[in-house]
Amino acid sequence: MRRVGTVTWNKLFVSVVCSVTLASLATCAPTGSSVSSSALPSPTVPYASDDPNVELWNAHSDITPEAMRGRLGATVLGPQNVMLDLQNPSILAPPSTDHGAVSNAKWPFSLSHNRLQTGGWSRQQNVEDMPISTEMAGVNMRLEAGAIRELHWHTAGEWAYVLKGSTQVTTVTPDGQNYLATVNQGDLWYFPAGQPHSLQGTADNPNGTEFLLVFDNGAFDEDSTFLLTDWLAHVPKEVLAKNFQVDQSAFDSIPGRELYIFPSVPPKSNAQPPASPQGQSPEPYTFPLSQMNATQFPGGSVKVVDSTVFKVSKTIAVAEVMLEPGAMRELHWHPTQAEWDYFIEGTARVTLFAANANARTFDYQGGDVAYIPQSYGHYVENTGNTTLRYLELLKTDKFQDVSLNQWLALTPPQLVKAHLGVSDETISHFRKTKPVIVGQ
Repeated sequence: MRRVGTVTWNKLFVSVVCSVTLASLATCAPTGSSVSSSALPSPTVPYASDDPNVELWNAHSDITPEAMRGRLGATVLGPQNVMLDLQNPSILAPPSTDHGAVSNAKWPFSLSHNRLQTGGWSRQQNVEDMPISTEMAGVNMRLEAGAIRELHWHTAGEWAYVLKGSTQVTTVTPDGQNYLATVNQGDLWYFPAGQPHSLQGTADNPNGTEFLLVFDNGAFDEDSTFLLTDWLAHVPKEVLAKNFQVDQSAFDSIPGRELYIFPSVPPKSNAQPPASPQGQSPEPYTFPLSQMNATQFPGGSVKVVDSTVFKVSKTIAVAEVMLEPGAMRELHWHPTQAEWDYFIEGTARVTLFAANANARTFDYQGGDVAYIPQSYGHYVENTGNTTLRYLELLKTDKFQDVSLNQWLALTPPQLVKAHLGVSDETISHFRKTKPVIVGQ
């Protein structure tokens, strides 16, 4: 057996019944092959390796992981962060199919600096933490019951998913229409760039609320938002008095700097916004994802929310994906959008294919962020023994993907056979409708 790098050549030469010359390579085939010569892959390259590439351990394994896969690699002799290596088997002992250079596509919120405030906290992920994540950024925020994320606005659109508890949100549109709602666990809100809003933990849960925020700009910085108190602290009080047509003494007690997150009295459960001469917003800025029926597949389910059902959400679309043990989100790519993922529970493996023989595999746990640039081929596989639940977000108004399965099923079979050397029987199993999720 001859090996070149990590690719095994034995299949190419064992049982070949023709002489290996430039002329005969076009027609030779392995003995016993049921594939016609026209369906063979190019004879200038070997067949893909059959080396097993399963994960060699997981975060709960009771071992000391080593940088070894088969005959490749060696033991670790120097200092080792065993807990990190257990969580990242595909980095310490990557599949032999990984190759070339793909930027880091994993960021645990546990590594984000946490901003602690009276009443809550906030930590973020942006391009400074994960340079590959150029299109979207995320914030994980916690508010105690009654605590307020103060009135503010951003240069980026804000999309949110409530992880625990419930949050009261308010906003006013540029047309003067207002909106107030309570967003419960598993539900969404969205505010366009520049539109002012507030967030407050309700008393429905004594511990308050925790939520995920996603912004449609990878360079977004949560510490650089436009805050009401920060602005007014930097406006001369005589200007404030003139603007609001009141006595200057009315502003004697305004804060001298930003509040950001601060404690307050929980809002009433039946709270209503002030009556507006312009009326209330005709479109809701919240969406009850938790009440939406999921589309079921063998091995899991999917809920998709984009502007076709949540009209105000013009820049971010989401799929909430549930995968049973062993199941996977099929091989696919997004033609014009990057993908930002947040893992809520379970463990996953994702391989990014970046073209030009570049591919890299990453492992994810609850609280981790993944990022997949536009058009990168990938899958998401449940590698644990519990349900995997994650959010798949795209910077777009409409959720779209291209299925490898569907693409090949709807392409003339002779073309597929010429590329891959597969049989008609194999092609008959390709799906003309998207599988989306593939069971074990």
